[in-house]
Amino acid sequence: MSAKPSYGAVLRTPRATRTFGSALLGRLAYGVLPLPLVLTVKNATGSYAAAGVLMSVYGACSVLLSPYRAGLVDRFGPRRALLPLAAVFATFLVTLALVCWTPGAPVPLIGLLVALVGVSCPPLGPTMRVLWGRLVPDRALLQRAYSLDGVVEELLFVTGPLIVGIPAVYARPATGILAAAALVVVGTTAMVTSPVAAKAEHAGKGSQGPKGGRVPGLALPAAVAAATGLSLGGVGLLGIAFTEAHGHPEAVSWVEAALAVGSAVGGLAYGAVNWRSGNRPRLLAIASLLGCALAAAGLAPGVYVLVPAVAVVGLFIAPAITTAYLIADEAAGPHSRARAGAWVNTALNAGSSVGAAAVGVLVGHLPPALSYLLVAVPVLGAAAAGFVLRGRGRAQSSSESAPASPPVALSSS
Repeated sequence: MSAKPSYGAVLRTPRATRTFGSALLGRLAYGVLPLPLVLTVKNATGSYAAAGVLMSVYGACSVLLSPYRAGLVDRFGPRRALLPLAAVFATFLVTLALVCWTPGAPVPLIGLLVALVGVSCPPLGPTMRVLWGRLVPDRALLQRAYSLDGVVEELLFVTGPLIVGIPAVYARPATGILAAAALVVVGTTAMVTSPVAAKAEHAGKGSQGPKGGRVPGLALPAAVAAATGLSLGGVGLLGIAFTEAHGHPEAVSWVEAALAVGSAVGGLAYGAVNWRSGNRPRLLAIASLLGCALAAAGLAPGVYVLVPAVAVVGLFIAPAITTAYLIADEAAGPHSRARAGAWVNTALNAGSSVGAAAVGVLVGHLPPALSYLLVAVPVLGAAAAGFVLRGRGRAQSSSESAPASPPVALSSS
């Protein structure tokens, strides 16, 4: 156990700052890309509908194939897997930007390029979590590293659109796509050339993890991550509907900011605590609190109460995701850690997409209190199912370990 398991200790770990900083530079591309991508496709096709469909294609290819791209990192190591992926990803981005530089490009060609961009996204997040395990094998420090990683990654997705917002709107939006290509190439190259990545490269040579991309022991973290995504996917839409219904549509930005700030504060506070409980029961407890906070947010009488209520919801988001990643890391073998983290990430993002679509259909037809209660149901249901299964598992374990009853003597009469 580290003498001082703090965030400072994490960053003072040899080679941690360089590796983490490089990974963040590459991951910034994923925060920068969505806005210029949708604007570029819309300008090239002249249709918001086409842009929406093609963005869905990009998201599906990126999310659903993530565990399989991460499997390449487990099998071949970061350098041999990530460098080719980054080069292919950047090539498709540059090609897409050039094809869409002026309006009139064929929609099928744009769709093919957008799909290829999604297919080839380098799994920088899952790989960085694997490298954290090599940088800080102490579990207390690893918890802090994962918390820090998650909070900073979330900030990248918040600041990414701000970085390219003005150029994407007032200049050619395709320049933002080119910027994303440059970021991912530079960041990935710097990340995989770090000494810790070289050690992971050596360990990954010739390794064979579970076939088919599956990793045993991920049922709980993946289920809770998917339920969390389902619950949170529609929170943004509910915030818009709530603020409009109360006559303050401009306050939706405060609702979004409160959720982000709450998640950052919760993630950093969670990572700083030396927890005595195990990760699995703690994940179920956090999911229960998240669901209760969501249900309670719908009872807010107005916007000024909703903002702090949503901040409370945010307090449990990063801890839930961090704990799911920690459980995945524990469940994974030495040659399946990137894949395990990618499955959790895929479950979270897929759940978020489905949740947003479902709430989009229901919003406006239900009162806010009922809407927030409904979005709380998935995460509360996952927590309840987890507690029930955990209780049954303990009961079965107790019955199996109980001493056998002595044999009954038969009468000889």
